[in-house]
Amino acid sequence: MPHDRLKLELKKTLHDLDEMAACKRTENVIRAVQPASKEYGPRFFLSAEGNKPFIRMNSNSYLGLSFQQDVLAAEEQAAGQFGTGPGAVRFISGTWSPHIELEQRLAAFHNREAAMIFSSAYATVMGTLPQLINDTTCVISDELNHNCIINAIRLAAPAEKLIYRHNDMAHLRACLEGAKNNCRRVIIVTDGIFSMRGDHASLKEVVDLAGEYDQHFEDNALVVVDDSHGVGAFGKTGRGTEEQQGGAQADLLIGTLGKAFGVNGGYVVTSSVVVDYLRETSPFYIYSNPITPSEAAAAMKAVDLVDSPTGRALLDQLRAMTRRFEAGISASGFETIPGEHPVVPLMVRDTATTSALVVHLHGNGVLATGLNYPVVPKGDEEIRFQISADHTEADIDMVLDVLKRFDT
Repeated sequence: MPHDRLKLELKKTLHDLDEMAACKRTENVIRAVQPASKEYGPRFFLSAEGNKPFIRMNSNSYLGLSFQQDVLAAEEQAAGQFGTGPGAVRFISGTWSPHIELEQRLAAFHNREAAMIFSSAYATVMGTLPQLINDTTCVISDELNHNCIINAIRLAAPAEKLIYRHNDMAHLRACLEGAKNNCRRVIIVTDGIFSMRGDHASLKEVVDLAGEYDQHFEDNALVVVDDSHGVGAFGKTGRGTEEQQGGAQADLLIGTLGKAFGVNGGYVVTSSVVVDYLRETSPFYIYSNPITPSEAAAAMKAVDLVDSPTGRALLDQLRAMTRRFEAGISASGFETIPGEHPVVPLMVRDTATTSALVVHLHGNGVLATGLNYPVVPKGDEEIRFQISADHTEADIDMVLDVLKRFDT
């Protein structure tokens, strides 16, 4: 059946996105990888760019573990033993021993009773948050939270939804004060690392406020944190924003296996009762295939590596390269948002200039991502650089040199 009128409407929408420089459908296709040399980290080759090498400054693989030989060997061995796919959703026949072992390892890594893996971190948030929200729940959310949190709250339709100004604890307190006589349960939800800016939640203060107001809610005041950009890349031992904030623990912590751990999938760690409840009620878990057994085995090896002297060395390298790049940006007269996390934003604050800078970087062999409205608020347009432990000093200096040569 033809759908010509629908196509016309969709073309108009696509045209508007193109005019706003907000389109995301044009993707770089990586066709080959050149391994790291003594002086330089890996280089990437794109299908549309022949033999021109690129440095990747827009990857979430903060520790470079996706190319680590022990991780690759663990995945290959498990694929040979268990096959390439899980075969079904977990409650039918899709649970394999690597899934169970990985969940136990993640729970131990985060000092929690239990863990539960999902197909992605996005699916984890969508499959966790709505299951804890009912018609007597107030949800209080940081204004800069990720799209997955926003959509999870929309899906849940809580009794009350409040948005507090970014990291503004006085405003969060006012929200709690207003909700305490109206709802049985309150859930404060925040990113651990705010991925567009690289700054982190004031998690200790959030947890302290929840404890202070807990007595006013029959079903408790809960803290839910999505620390997908923090776990594995932040904190002295890679345990994320909780560790960086002195060990403040959320009631539910959501993480990803697809960023610093270099594999795929998402997970939540919390009490065993909550995990059992989610296994019975979460549609994103019950009706969706899990990650493959081989991915689970690779993720297990990645967690072990992070939780070892090798991981400490990688984290030290990551912090050193982050400091070098951030200092170089500032010394070159660019604006950034200082922080310890390897997301280093270069604040451009103009859509046209952001797009021009991305083109300049690409032309000089640097893969970087420009973020324009509506991905970020108007006036916050930026280049989001992401440092990795497999970057070298020579890599960082090369990118800084390219930036210095940009003619505004």
